Amino acid sequence: MGVIRKSITFTEQQDAFVKSLIEQGFYTNDSEYIRDIIRKDQERRKRIVDLNDALIEGMESGPTDATIDGIWEEAISEHNAKE
Repeated sequence: MGVIRKSITFTEQQDAFVKSLIEQGFYTNDSEYIRDIIRKDQERRKRIVDLNDALIEGMESGPTDATIDGIWEEAISEHNAKE
């Protein structure tokens, strides 16, 4: 994977915040922090897209005859099967 150098600008408050995270040992440098923010944003956006897709799929599948109790029992069974 190639590396591309970027230049960004922080306010003094933002710079102090990032420096404090580095001093506390959370990150080794500014770039590591920015890359972490980007990774987290990518993951969050993917979860939103996946949730949207699931909602659309559910809406397009139409109504169900399932009862609330049946849905809970199925969810509990699936959960227990994963353990």
